[in-house]
Amino acid sequence: MTADAQERLRSVRHRIARACVRAGRTPEAVQLVGVCKRQPIERIVQSIRAGLGQLGENYVQALQERRPLIEAQLEPELAAQLRWRMVGGLQRNKARAAISVVDSVDSVDRASLAEELDKRAAAVSRVIDVCLQVNLSREPRKGGVDVTGLPALLEACGTLSNLRVVGLMTIPAASDDPEASRPSFARLRELRDTLREAPGGGNLHELSMGMSGDFEVAVEEGATLVRVGTALFGARDAAPGSTGRDT
Repeated sequence: MTADAQERLRSVRHRIARACVRAGRTPEAVQLVGVCKRQPIERIVQSIRAGLGQLGENYVQALQERRPLIEAQLEPELAAQLRWRMVGGLQRNKARAAISVVDSVDSVDRASLAEELDKRAAAVSRVIDVCLQVNLSREPRKGGVDVTGLPALLEACGTLSNLRVVGLMTIPAASDDPEASRPSFARLRELRDTLREAPGGGNLHELSMGMSGDFEVAVEEGATLVRVGTALFGARDAAPGSTGRDT
């Protein structure tokens, strides 16, 4: 089983490296985030032992429950090196809990959430990194700020002392064709590059985009963070009634 985890991690990293070569980039420019959503703890621990250093979770409650269980199976120095990211939608009333268990929130999409995260981070003397989630597909049920509202959200976040906006995140419309995601990825890169000169954009450098089905295209278009679940850990059980895109 450990050998399987090593092979999956090696395969994903190899695919990232090949995409970097095609785009004239260095593999070191791309960080791999293993998405833990509904994955067995055993697989996650094995991947960490194989060299995975960043984990993403979609739900605060799952992170609260599973992080201690995962870290308990690791040597203290290995657990201390892990970086935990919130990659799913976040409600304001979960902000305090999120601040206690994550290093980064990659799904901030409204000023009220940013303000609450800032308040909770200040209460524990932390400065937390965030990415702003942008809804480029304009799907009503999908989280993310509309492109037209992005500059205002960025500027509002720039006034918050305990929040540091370091990048943008997006989830393209679901498709079986990885190439269908390319326009969204290219657009997010353009937005990031443009907004670096806008109020609040001084720290913009990350592009969190690309999942199991399209992360190579995302890397070709400039992704600095790819969020990979099934390609890294294997298939997960679908939640009852779930729909949409798999990580």
